[in-house]
Amino acid sequence: MIKRTFAKFFHLGLKKLGLIALALAVTAGVILLGVTVRAQQPVTISFLVRAVEAEQMQGLADQFMAENPDIRLEMVRGPNAADAVENLYTTSFLLGDSPYDILFSDVVWIPKFAAAGWLLDLSDRVSEAELADFLEADVAAGLYQGGFYRMPFRSDMGMLYYRTDLLEQVGLDPPETFSDLIAASEAIQAQTDVNWGFVWQGAQYEGIVTNYVELVAGYGGFWIDPDTLEVGLDQPAGIQAAEFMKAMIGEGISPPGVTNYIEEDSLRQFENGNAAFLRNWPYVWAEANREGSPVAGNIGLRPMVHDDGQQSAACLGGWGFGISATTPHPEEAWRVVEFFTSPGPMKEFVTEFAYVPSRRALFTDPDVLAEFPHFEQLLEVAETAVPRPPVGQYAQLSDILQRYLSATISNQMTPQVAMERAAGESRRVLGVDG
Repeated sequence: MIKRTFAKFFHLGLKKLGLIALALAVTAGVILLGVTVRAQQPVTISFLVRAVEAEQMQGLADQFMAENPDIRLEMVRGPNAADAVENLYTTSFLLGDSPYDILFSDVVWIPKFAAAGWLLDLSDRVSEAELADFLEADVAAGLYQGGFYRMPFRSDMGMLYYRTDLLEQVGLDPPETFSDLIAASEAIQAQTDVNWGFVWQGAQYEGIVTNYVELVAGYGGFWIDPDTLEVGLDQPAGIQAAEFMKAMIGEGISPPGVTNYIEEDSLRQFENGNAAFLRNWPYVWAEANREGSPVAGNIGLRPMVHDDGQQSAACLGGWGFGISATTPHPEEAWRVVEFFTSPGPMKEFVTEFAYVPSRRALFTDPDVLAEFPHFEQLLEVAETAVPRPPVGQYAQLSDILQRYLSATISNQMTPQVAMERAAGESRRVLGVDG
């Protein structure tokens, strides 16, 4: 009886142990399955981008995710104003670990973000031979104190647009020098019904700085030497550039209202047929040649004019990709950057949306030229592009220059006094002696 009872309990014990073992095995399987499922979840790579470009870049993002199912791209739509996007990026870094793995950056942000330690140095991820395929100025805009922080995606550069029909009417060639521009403007104003010779951007914002960068280089000078931190604003070329701006208004070649013009204001004057020459960016070509434009088919472009014996300069603009120093996924972030900046996606993007490529070969690519024949001319301008000074205090220095240029062209100060004061304030910001 005792033996049967013991056997019965022993049998039940084994049965329970079996059930427990089975339960443990099932539980372990569920845990392992959960780990496997989690491991298969795609990594999310996030970056902030202006809303208009987020829409345009969505096709490339979808293509990337189809080819890389282990990575999910999250493009956060921000304001369309570039400075507002910069402020949002800045705030995210100042608050701690930024939620953004990638920085989609304007050229002028890199010194500030690199100096703050917010970006990874990409030097060990891309070779000099690979970078040689990009426009030289675009690559230079990603450099800061020996590191490389931004892969170029799309470029931008200032240039001179002109009315081919008006020049033909007065029997002149496109201007190459400052004096050529003045003479052609005066001839067109005197011999045609066009009101203004030359329109540009003179409002107190970053646009007036980009105009000045081209002018001072065209006189053989510079704003700030990033290697020595020498300031050139109060040197002869720096003062001449400010004098040129003021003279254009004073001599009636540019309208008085140019002191308040941004890009769209100057474009409106030009495309409505009210001006012979326009300094602006590449987007103007498609806009001014659109169907119904009064000047469509009568537009040429060339590098900005310069002084006798000097060279043209085009202020560099454009956007590219950096990687956040706090991203937990640097390798995945780099794969995204590599994809967007590779030849195929870049070609697809610029062809569809009329942006300027950063890769030199795309300017002469047959498919691109079939859409935009003027890109061959544009390459000549692109090769003259110069970046704004890549220094960590750029935002403060730009504000100083904006204020004093505005004071110059609105007759509050003479060009010499304004540039001397701007130079003095700039040296104090940089911590250098005069």
